[in-house]
Amino acid sequence: MELLGLHHVSLLTAKAERNFQFFTEVLGMRLVKKTVNQDNTSSYHLFYGDAEGNPGTEITFFDIPGLGRTHEGVSSISSTSLRVATTESLRFWQQRFQTFNIKQEEIKKRADRDTLAFEDYEGTKLLLVADNGEKGVSAGVPWEKSDIPKEHSIIGLGPVTLTVKSSLPTTSILTNVLGFQFKGSYPSLKGDFPDIEIYTTGEGGTGAEVHIETRPDLPAEKIGRGGVHHVAFRVPIQEEFQKWVQRVRETRLPNSGEVERYYFKALYFREPNGILFELSTDTPGFSADEPLETMGEKLALPPFLEPKRAEIEASLRPLEIN
Repeated sequence: MELLGLHHVSLLTAKAERNFQFFTEVLGMRLVKKTVNQDNTSSYHLFYGDAEGNPGTEITFFDIPGLGRTHEGVSSISSTSLRVATTESLRFWQQRFQTFNIKQEEIKKRADRDTLAFEDYEGTKLLLVADNGEKGVSAGVPWEKSDIPKEHSIIGLGPVTLTVKSSLPTTSILTNVLGFQFKGSYPSLKGDFPDIEIYTTGEGGTGAEVHIETRPDLPAEKIGRGGVHHVAFRVPIQEEFQKWVQRVRETRLPNSGEVERYYFKALYFREPNGILFELSTDTPGFSADEPLETMGEKLALPPFLEPKRAEIEASLRPLEIN
């Protein structure tokens, strides 16, 4: 068994309308699914991805109006990165962010790759990372119904950074349970702290890495708007998913067991530093209940929630974002 890489990363927003504007109009990503939080159906859940909503391209947001800001700290997913093709693409994004008055840093090397750190309107820590022909997990399909030139489009998720007080508990789960391999390390850009460790799975590359930042000086994160709720890793087929359920049970870590999300099966558990991991299947995908051409245009509900559509729609605040 081998995880293929990142499946999706889920975050929190306090204002879905502005979140939609940023990710579709500024970043040029596609809203591939407009649905609800299945554990709290009075809250929207928005999925942004590539043109086809492929696994490994999706950044998602739970909408919680009035949510306070995130207080950064350990036991957190402290940074989410998005893939672009080249360093020239990063230069394009520098100019675009200036136009939109987006907070950003200079282009910097991280893990021997060119990267550009920036923030959205809610302070979400984001990073563009340039593939520059690097081999590994395939990129997604550019969304061409935006004003972003195809060659500079966002084409998937890049590495996530986990910030912890001590790396060993987390890396033990990554390697001994999830099958990740240690790839190397690179210096922290935040001062005299331990090098950031790189762990990789599947075919490797930008879409299959977890970076571990050790920060014994920080308190625990207090998550709010712009914070990352969980990271999900790709299981290729549903038959293999059952084996992963069994493996996680054998660790005796508290876990959700199999959860049917309709668009994928999911298994949730917290590693010893308290970060929420999810294992998700690639299938059946987001086109299971909507034509590919019109995905994301209407409120989508999985079949087990469809009988409650009237009740759910009545509990949701109006959200006009298309």
